[in-house]
Amino acid sequence: MATEKIIMAGFGGQGVMSMGQLLTYSGMIEEKQVSWLPSYGPEMRGGTANCAVIVSDKQVGSPIITEDATTAIVMNLPSLTKFQNNIIKGGRILINSSLIEQKTNRDDLDAYYIPANEIANEIGNARVANMVMLGAYLELTKTVSVDSIIEAFKKVYGPGKQHLIPLNEEALKRGASCVAQA
Repeated sequence: MATEKIIMAGFGGQGVMSMGQLLTYSGMIEEKQVSWLPSYGPEMRGGTANCAVIVSDKQVGSPIITEDATTAIVMNLPSLTKFQNNIIKGGRILINSSLIEQKTNRDDLDAYYIPANEIANEIGNARVANMVMLGAYLELTKTVSVDSIIEAFKKVYGPGKQHLIPLNEEALKRGASCVAQA
């Protein structure tokens, strides 16, 4: 596996940090080298939030991702504007088309437009839009397995949230199906 450097970004409350934590923890479960570096805007919920996640077979030298991200997952327009130029040529960008009508201005990226909020609402919980995006990312990259994400979910959220696993599994599957034929 090559090193994956992912920027995940959106408003606070969109589950950006959770998405990053789950991916990082899943990498640990699979005995990969990982880092997770969160960054919050001044307001927390409703403010800007992003995290940098690195998953690699090699040791991670620095958790900072500047202009060398392999992927960006953006949940809102300010995040698209801020991070689309931080991706390497030939990288990928996953855009939440429910909240972002604009297309990327980069023609040297693989761009995927995923209606994450609509899908989350269809399956009954708007809060799983982040898991829809994560499912699409996993389908494209195979960075970690969905089974590892579910195992990480159990560890990160504990027994009190076990009842949410089927909903989150469905969100991951629906996200994957958005890009499976791409």
